[in-house]
Amino acid sequence: MLLRILDRLEEILIGTLLAAATLLVFVAVVHRYGTGIPLFYPFLIGFHISWAQELSIYMIIWVAKFGAAYGVRTGIHVGVDVLVNQLTPTYRRPVVLFSLFCGALFTGVVGTMGASFVIGLYPTDQTSPDLEIPSWIVYLCIPLGSYLMCFRFLQVAWAFFWTGELPHHDPGHVEGVDKDAVAKELA
Repeated sequence: MLLRILDRLEEILIGTLLAAATLLVFVAVVHRYGTGIPLFYPFLIGFHISWAQELSIYMIIWVAKFGAAYGVRTGIHVGVDVLVNQLTPTYRRPVVLFSLFCGALFTGVVGTMGASFVIGLYPTDQTSPDLEIPSWIVYLCIPLGSYLMCFRFLQVAWAFFWTGELPHHDPGHVEGVDKDAVAKELA
């Protein structure tokens, strides 16, 4: 139950931030080029969105950090497994588990270093240039995203240990569409 809530929150956060960043960039571009048109100039000049670029960059960084964790969970994260897949199951299992634990260790270390950085930044008065929000909020994505990714590596390792299955992404799969029913319909 708790894992499903975490999965859903992760998906909502990624989708919302990506959609908001896309919309924000679109509005900023329309504003930039719209002010060059004399007809729209009086309407658009009153809106000051010089902060849009900074906010969209921060949102994309947060999407990248949490998207990497999502990728580990769903099996779409980049992995080089050509040689590992050539191994016999006797050798493949420990190699896969070792690589998953290495990923967990690395992201755990990055998360800890990020947390240390954020804790050190918290008492300072540093703010972002345009938005003027505390810098520690901007950098909070490093420990949060890294620890979530570490958890996802451990989650995948646990499932692989018990089932021998890794999450696999099928690029031809569309959620809600039954491929067998479509194949019958087309035949």
